[in-house]
Amino acid sequence: MPEDPTSGVRYLAPAQVAELLSISVDEVVALVLEARLRGARLGAPARWRVEEASVGEYLDAQVEESRRMALWNQSNTASFPEIWGSRTARGD
Repeated sequence: MPEDPTSGVRYLAPAQVAELLSISVDEVVALVLEARLRGARLGAPARWRVEEASVGEYLDAQVEESRRMALWNQSNTASFPEIWGSRTARGD
């Protein structure tokens, strides 16, 4: 019999995710609806649950975005002589 693909998946309540990320429960649900976190409404009555692995992936994506923004800001503050050398456009 094939293994259930969801057998190793662990789900967290939005309140748990909110505490981990230091955001509100409404923001967690918004992240799920934006597909930035994987989640579903499970149970009866249906309640939101978020895949634990997607929280780590979300944090990794946030770190990468921050890294790219820092590099972009760094490149914007660099002066042209620092990038292209000390020669001027006229060749002096």
